[in-house]
Amino acid sequence: MKFKKLGNTNLKVSLICLGTMTWGTQNSEKDAFEQMDYSVEQGVNFFDTAELYSVPPTEESYGKTEIMIGNWLKKKKNRDKIILASKIAGPGCDWIRGGGNNFTEKKIGEAIEGSLKRLKTDYIDLYQLHWPERSTNTFGRREYVFKEDEREWNNFEGVLRALEKYIKSGKIRYIGISNETPYGLSRYIEISKNKSLPRMMSVQNPYSLVNRTYEIGMSEISIREKCGLLVYYPLAAGALSGKYRNGKMPKNSRLSLFKGWERMINPLAMKAYDEYYKLATEYNITMVQLAQAFVNSRPFVTSNIIGATTMDQLKENIKSIDIELTDEIMDKINLIHNNNPNPSP
Repeated sequence: MKFKKLGNTNLKVSLICLGTMTWGTQNSEKDAFEQMDYSVEQGVNFFDTAELYSVPPTEESYGKTEIMIGNWLKKKKNRDKIILASKIAGPGCDWIRGGGNNFTEKKIGEAIEGSLKRLKTDYIDLYQLHWPERSTNTFGRREYVFKEDEREWNNFEGVLRALEKYIKSGKIRYIGISNETPYGLSRYIEISKNKSLPRMMSVQNPYSLVNRTYEIGMSEISIREKCGLLVYYPLAAGALSGKYRNGKMPKNSRLSLFKGWERMINPLAMKAYDEYYKLATEYNITMVQLAQAFVNSRPFVTSNIIGATTMDQLKENIKSIDIELTDEIMDKINLIHNNNPNPSP
Protein backbone atom coordinates (compact mmCIF):
# COMPACT_ATOMS: atom_id res chain seq x y z
CA MET A 1 0.00 0.00 0.00
CA LYS A 2 1.07 3.59 -0.57
CA PHE A 3 0.47 6.38 1.92
CA LYS A 4 0.18 10.16 1.86
CA LYS A 5 0.01 12.81 4.57
CA LEU A 6 -3.44 14.20 5.30
CA GLY A 7 -3.05 17.95 4.81
CA ASN A 8 -0.37 19.32 7.11
CA THR A 9 -1.16 16.79 9.85
CA ASN A 10 1.06 13.92 10.92
CA LEU A 11 -1.53 11.37 9.82
CA LYS A 12 -0.47 9.12 6.96
CA VAL A 13 -3.52 7.76 5.16
CA SER A 14 -3.54 4.95 2.64
CA LEU A 15 -3.83 6.08 -0.97
CA ILE A 16 -6.81 3.74 -1.18
CA CYS A 17 -9.62 4.68 1.22
CA LEU A 18 -12.49 2.28 1.88
CA GLY A 19 -15.80 3.85 0.93
CA THR A 20 -18.86 2.62 2.79
CA MET A 21 -21.99 4.31 1.51
CA THR A 22 -23.73 1.19 0.19
CA TRP A 23 -23.56 -0.65 3.52
CA GLY A 24 -27.14 -0.89 4.72
CA THR A 25 -28.83 -0.86 1.31
CA GLN A 26 -26.87 -2.86 -1.26
CA ASN A 27 -24.62 -4.51 1.33
CA SER A 28 -25.34 -6.32 4.59
CA GLU A 29 -23.34 -6.05 7.81
CA LYS A 30 -21.71 -9.38 6.97
CA ASP A 31 -20.59 -7.91 3.63
CA ALA A 32 -19.28 -4.80 5.38
CA PHE A 33 -17.26 -6.84 7.88
CA GLU A 34 -15.74 -8.88 5.05
CA GLN A 35 -14.80 -5.72 3.15
CA MET A 36 -13.21 -4.09 6.19
CA ASP A 37 -11.29 -7.27 7.09
CA TYR A 38 -9.88 -7.65 3.58
CA SER A 39 -9.05 -3.97 3.17
CA VAL A 40 -7.06 -3.88 6.41
CA GLU A 41 -5.20 -7.04 5.35
CA GLN A 42 -4.19 -5.18 2.16
CA GLY A 43 -2.82 -2.20 4.10
CA VAL A 44 -5.81 0.14 3.93
CA ASN A 45 -5.98 2.24 7.11
CA PHE A 46 -8.50 4.89 6.03
CA PHE A 47 -12.31 4.48 6.12
CA ASP A 48 -14.79 7.13 4.98
CA THR A 49 -18.43 7.29 6.06
CA ALA A 50 -21.17 9.82 6.91
CA GLU A 51 -24.18 10.20 9.15
CA LEU A 52 -26.28 10.32 5.95
CA TYR A 53 -25.29 6.82 4.80
CA SER A 54 -26.39 4.44 3.51
CA VAL A 55 -27.51 5.69 0.12
CA PRO A 56 -29.82 6.56 -1.43
CA PRO A 57 -30.56 8.72 1.63
CA THR A 58 -33.80 8.03 3.47
CA GLU A 59 -34.99 8.30 7.04
CA GLU A 60 -34.78 4.51 7.31
CA SER A 61 -31.21 4.25 5.99
CA TYR A 62 -29.87 7.19 8.04
CA GLY A 63 -26.92 6.15 10.23
CA LYS A 64 -26.94 2.48 9.19
CA THR A 65 -23.42 2.52 7.80
CA GLU A 66 -21.89 4.11 10.89
CA ILE A 67 -23.58 1.47 13.04
CA MET A 68 -21.97 -1.33 11.00
CA ILE A 69 -18.53 0.26 11.28
CA GLY A 70 -19.03 0.73 15.01
CA ASN A 71 -19.96 -2.92 15.45
CA TRP A 72 -16.83 -3.97 13.54
CA LEU A 73 -14.57 -1.66 15.58
CA LYS A 74 -16.04 -3.05 18.80
CA LYS A 75 -15.46 -6.61 17.64
CA LYS A 76 -11.92 -6.04 16.35
CA LYS A 77 -10.76 -3.69 19.11
CA ASN A 78 -8.48 -1.96 16.60
CA ARG A 79 -9.74 1.63 16.68
CA ASP A 80 -6.18 2.96 16.99
CA LYS A 81 -5.23 1.27 13.69
CA ILE A 82 -7.97 2.97 11.64
CA ILE A 83 -8.09 6.59 10.46
CA LEU A 84 -11.82 7.22 10.50
CA ALA A 85 -13.56 9.97 8.52
CA SER A 86 -17.22 10.91 8.79
CA LYS A 87 -19.42 13.82 7.74
CA ILE A 88 -22.20 16.05 8.95
CA ALA A 89 -25.08 16.43 6.49
CA GLY A 90 -25.82 19.81 4.97
CA PRO A 91 -29.34 21.19 4.56
CA GLY A 92 -32.11 19.48 2.61
CA CYS A 93 -32.99 16.26 4.44
CA ASP A 94 -35.92 17.04 6.71
CA TRP A 95 -35.35 13.90 8.81
CA ILE A 96 -31.90 15.19 9.83
CA ARG A 97 -32.32 17.84 12.53
CA GLY A 98 -35.25 19.42 10.68
CA GLY A 99 -33.56 19.74 7.31
CA GLY A 100 -32.38 23.35 7.66
CA ASN A 101 -28.88 24.75 8.00
CA ASN A 102 -26.91 22.30 10.10
CA PHE A 103 -23.60 24.04 10.69
CA THR A 104 -24.41 25.80 13.95
CA GLU A 105 -22.47 24.94 17.09
CA LYS A 106 -25.52 23.19 18.58
CA LYS A 107 -26.31 21.10 15.50
CA ILE A 108 -22.68 20.25 14.83
CA GLY A 109 -22.50 19.01 18.42
CA GLU A 110 -25.63 16.91 17.99
CA ALA A 111 -24.28 15.41 14.78
CA ILE A 112 -20.89 14.59 16.29
CA GLU A 113 -22.43 12.96 19.37
CA GLY A 114 -24.72 10.89 17.15
CA SER A 115 -21.85 9.69 14.97
CA LEU A 116 -19.65 8.88 17.98
CA LYS A 117 -22.42 6.78 19.50
CA ARG A 118 -23.09 4.87 16.28
CA LEU A 119 -19.38 4.39 15.56
CA LYS A 120 -18.75 3.24 19.15
CA THR A 121 -15.73 5.51 19.48
CA ASP A 122 -14.83 8.60 21.46
CA TYR A 123 -13.18 10.49 18.59
CA ILE A 124 -13.35 10.94 14.81
CA ASP A 125 -10.07 11.55 12.99
CA LEU A 126 -11.46 13.63 10.12
CA TYR A 127 -14.84 15.36 10.37
CA GLN A 128 -16.17 16.78 7.11
CA LEU A 129 -18.98 19.11 6.02
CA HIS A 130 -20.82 16.87 3.55
CA TRP A 131 -22.07 19.70 1.34
CA PRO A 132 -22.26 23.48 1.75
CA GLU A 133 -25.14 25.37 3.30
CA ARG A 134 -25.06 27.82 0.40
CA SER A 135 -26.11 26.87 -3.14
CA THR A 136 -23.31 25.52 -5.33
CA ASN A 137 -23.08 23.77 -8.67
CA THR A 138 -22.34 20.33 -7.27
CA PHE A 139 -23.91 16.84 -7.55
CA GLY A 140 -23.75 16.95 -11.35
CA ARG A 141 -25.08 20.47 -11.87
CA ARG A 142 -22.88 22.33 -14.36
CA GLU A 143 -24.39 25.79 -14.09
CA TYR A 144 -24.27 28.07 -11.05
CA VAL A 145 -27.65 29.44 -9.96
CA PHE A 146 -27.40 32.34 -7.54
CA LYS A 147 -30.14 32.63 -4.93
CA GLU A 148 -30.91 36.17 -3.85
CA ASP A 149 -31.82 35.10 -0.32
CA GLU A 150 -28.26 33.79 0.10
CA ARG A 151 -26.61 37.09 -0.80
CA GLU A 152 -25.55 37.71 2.79
CA TRP A 153 -24.45 34.13 3.54
CA ASN A 154 -21.01 34.39 5.05
CA ASN A 155 -20.86 31.87 7.85
CA PHE A 156 -17.37 30.50 7.17
CA GLU A 157 -15.89 31.91 10.36
CA GLY A 158 -18.86 30.76 12.44
CA VAL A 159 -18.51 27.21 11.13
CA LEU A 160 -14.79 27.14 11.94
CA ARG A 161 -15.38 28.48 15.45
CA ALA A 162 -18.05 25.87 16.08
CA LEU A 163 -15.78 23.07 14.86
CA GLU A 164 -12.90 24.45 16.95
CA LYS A 165 -14.87 23.76 20.12
CA TYR A 166 -15.13 20.06 19.30
CA ILE A 167 -11.48 19.82 18.23
CA LYS A 168 -10.44 21.26 21.59
CA SER A 169 -12.70 18.76 23.37
CA GLY A 170 -10.93 15.90 21.56
CA LYS A 171 -14.10 14.57 19.91
CA ILE A 172 -12.79 15.36 16.43
CA ARG A 173 -9.13 15.68 15.45
CA TYR A 174 -9.16 17.38 12.05
CA ILE A 175 -11.70 18.88 9.67
CA GLY A 176 -12.43 18.83 5.96
CA ILE A 177 -14.98 19.86 3.38
CA SER A 178 -16.87 18.07 0.64
CA ASN A 179 -18.64 19.05 -2.57
CA GLU A 180 -16.96 22.44 -2.37
CA THR A 181 -15.91 25.10 -4.85
CA PRO A 182 -12.74 27.21 -5.23
CA TYR A 183 -14.56 30.06 -3.51
CA GLY A 184 -15.54 27.99 -0.48
CA LEU A 185 -12.14 26.34 -0.10
CA SER A 186 -10.32 29.67 -0.46
CA ARG A 187 -12.51 31.39 2.10
CA TYR A 188 -12.03 28.67 4.70
CA ILE A 189 -8.25 28.75 4.21
CA GLU A 190 -8.09 32.56 4.30
CA ILE A 191 -10.14 32.83 7.49
CA SER A 192 -8.18 30.04 9.19
CA LYS A 193 -4.96 31.92 8.53
CA ASN A 194 -6.24 35.37 9.49
CA LYS A 195 -8.15 34.31 12.60
CA SER A 196 -5.88 31.49 13.82
CA LEU A 197 -8.74 28.99 13.50
CA PRO A 198 -8.63 25.27 12.63
CA ARG A 199 -7.66 24.55 9.05
CA MET A 200 -9.46 22.42 6.50
CA MET A 201 -7.20 19.46 5.76
CA SER A 202 -8.99 17.90 2.80
CA VAL A 203 -11.64 18.28 0.13
CA GLN A 204 -13.88 15.35 -0.80
CA ASN A 205 -15.15 15.96 -4.33
CA PRO A 206 -15.90 13.76 -7.35
CA TYR A 207 -13.09 13.10 -9.80
CA SER A 208 -12.63 10.55 -12.57
CA LEU A 209 -11.66 10.08 -16.21
CA VAL A 210 -15.06 11.50 -17.17
CA ASN A 211 -15.14 14.27 -14.58
CA ARG A 212 -11.89 16.23 -14.32
CA THR A 213 -13.59 19.50 -13.31
CA TYR A 214 -11.54 19.49 -10.07
CA GLU A 215 -8.53 20.40 -12.19
CA ILE A 216 -10.19 23.74 -13.00
CA GLY A 217 -9.54 25.98 -10.01
CA MET A 218 -9.30 23.39 -7.23
CA SER A 219 -6.23 21.27 -7.97
CA GLU A 220 -3.70 24.09 -7.67
CA ILE A 221 -5.16 25.19 -4.32
CA SER A 222 -4.98 21.59 -3.09
CA ILE A 223 -1.27 21.35 -3.89
CA ARG A 224 -0.15 24.79 -2.79
CA GLU A 225 -2.24 24.88 0.40
CA LYS A 226 -1.70 21.22 1.33
CA CYS A 227 -5.42 20.51 1.31
CA GLY A 228 -5.59 17.43 -0.87
CA LEU A 229 -8.47 15.78 -2.68
CA LEU A 230 -10.26 12.75 -1.27
CA VAL A 231 -11.75 11.40 -4.47
CA TYR A 232 -15.26 10.03 -4.62
CA TYR A 233 -16.86 8.48 -7.72
CA PRO A 234 -13.49 7.49 -9.25
CA LEU A 235 -15.45 5.01 -11.39
CA ALA A 236 -18.34 7.41 -12.11
CA ALA A 237 -20.71 5.40 -9.88
CA GLY A 238 -19.49 2.19 -11.51
CA ALA A 239 -19.93 3.28 -15.12
CA LEU A 240 -16.15 3.29 -15.75
CA SER A 241 -16.14 -0.46 -15.16
CA GLY A 242 -17.77 -0.70 -18.57
CA LYS A 243 -20.76 -2.60 -17.24
CA TYR A 244 -23.30 -0.25 -18.86
CA ARG A 245 -21.71 -0.32 -22.32
CA ASN A 246 -23.72 -1.51 -25.34
CA GLY A 247 -27.04 -0.78 -23.64
CA LYS A 248 -26.49 -3.16 -20.73
CA MET A 249 -28.15 -2.62 -17.36
CA PRO A 250 -26.88 -5.34 -15.00
CA LYS A 251 -29.27 -6.66 -12.38
CA ASN A 252 -28.69 -5.17 -8.91
CA SER A 253 -26.38 -2.48 -10.26
CA ARG A 254 -26.81 0.96 -8.70
CA LEU A 255 -28.33 2.50 -11.82
CA SER A 256 -30.83 -0.36 -12.12
CA LEU A 257 -31.95 -0.01 -8.50
CA PHE A 258 -31.95 3.72 -7.81
CA LYS A 259 -32.59 7.03 -9.52
CA GLY A 260 -30.24 10.02 -9.40
CA TRP A 261 -27.19 8.74 -11.27
CA GLU A 262 -28.57 8.89 -14.82
CA ARG A 263 -26.01 11.56 -15.74
CA MET A 264 -23.34 8.86 -15.57
CA ILE A 265 -24.70 7.18 -18.70
CA ASN A 266 -25.62 10.12 -20.93
CA PRO A 267 -24.68 9.79 -24.64
CA LEU A 268 -21.43 11.76 -24.38
CA ALA A 269 -20.37 9.73 -21.36
CA MET A 270 -21.13 6.48 -23.16
CA LYS A 271 -18.93 7.61 -26.04
CA ALA A 272 -16.08 8.25 -23.60
CA TYR A 273 -16.51 4.83 -21.96
CA ASP A 274 -16.11 3.18 -25.34
CA GLU A 275 -12.88 5.11 -25.95
CA TYR A 276 -11.47 4.21 -22.54
CA TYR A 277 -12.46 0.58 -23.04
CA LYS A 278 -10.47 0.50 -26.28
CA LEU A 279 -7.49 2.14 -24.57
CA ALA A 280 -7.52 -0.30 -21.65
CA THR A 281 -7.79 -3.26 -24.01
CA GLU A 282 -4.87 -1.95 -26.06
CA TYR A 283 -2.63 -2.10 -22.99
CA ASN A 284 -4.07 -5.34 -21.59
CA ILE A 285 -5.59 -3.85 -18.45
CA THR A 286 -9.21 -3.53 -17.35
CA MET A 287 -11.21 -0.32 -17.49
CA VAL A 288 -11.32 -0.33 -13.70
CA GLN A 289 -7.53 -0.57 -13.49
CA LEU A 290 -7.14 2.26 -16.02
CA ALA A 291 -9.63 4.53 -14.25
CA GLN A 292 -8.35 3.89 -10.72
CA ALA A 293 -4.66 4.08 -11.66
CA PHE A 294 -5.32 7.44 -13.31
CA VAL A 295 -6.89 8.82 -10.12
CA ASN A 296 -4.16 7.31 -7.93
CA SER A 297 -1.47 9.05 -9.97
CA ARG A 298 -2.73 12.63 -9.63
CA PRO A 299 -0.43 14.82 -7.49
CA PHE A 300 -3.33 16.70 -5.84
CA VAL A 301 -5.02 13.48 -4.66
CA THR A 302 -4.49 12.46 -1.04
CA SER A 303 -6.67 9.35 -1.15
CA ASN A 304 -8.96 7.56 -3.58
CA ILE A 305 -12.25 6.47 -1.98
CA ILE A 306 -13.24 3.19 -3.57
CA GLY A 307 -16.68 1.64 -3.30
CA ALA A 308 -17.66 -1.95 -3.93
CA THR A 309 -20.73 -4.10 -3.54
CA THR A 310 -18.89 -7.39 -4.17
CA MET A 311 -15.56 -8.74 -2.97
CA ASP A 312 -14.36 -9.17 -6.56
CA GLN A 313 -14.95 -5.46 -7.15
CA LEU A 314 -13.14 -4.57 -3.94
CA LYS A 315 -10.11 -6.69 -4.83
CA GLU A 316 -9.84 -5.20 -8.32
CA ASN A 317 -10.12 -1.68 -6.94
CA ILE A 318 -7.40 -2.20 -4.33
CA LYS A 319 -5.17 -3.98 -6.85
CA SER A 320 -5.12 -0.78 -8.92
CA ILE A 321 -2.47 0.52 -6.50
CA ASP A 322 0.04 -1.66 -8.39
CA ILE A 323 -0.72 -0.20 -11.83
CA GLU A 324 1.62 2.51 -13.18
CA LEU A 325 0.43 4.39 -16.25
CA THR A 326 3.11 5.23 -18.81
CA ASP A 327 3.48 8.66 -20.40
CA GLU A 328 2.15 7.13 -23.60
CA ILE A 329 -1.06 5.99 -21.91
CA MET A 330 -1.44 9.38 -20.20
CA ASP A 331 -1.11 11.15 -23.55
CA LYS A 332 -3.89 8.98 -24.96
CA ILE A 333 -6.06 9.60 -21.89
CA ASN A 334 -5.62 13.34 -22.34
CA LEU A 335 -6.48 13.11 -26.03
CA ILE A 336 -9.77 11.34 -25.22
CA HIS A 337 -10.45 13.91 -22.51
CA ASN A 338 -9.73 16.89 -24.77
CA ASN A 339 -12.05 15.54 -27.46
CA ASN A 340 -14.87 14.94 -24.94
CA PRO A 341 -14.18 16.87 -21.72
CA ASN A 342 -16.04 16.09 -18.51
CA PRO A 343 -19.13 14.40 -19.95
CA SER A 344 -20.24 13.11 -16.54
CA PRO A 345 -19.74 15.69 -13.76
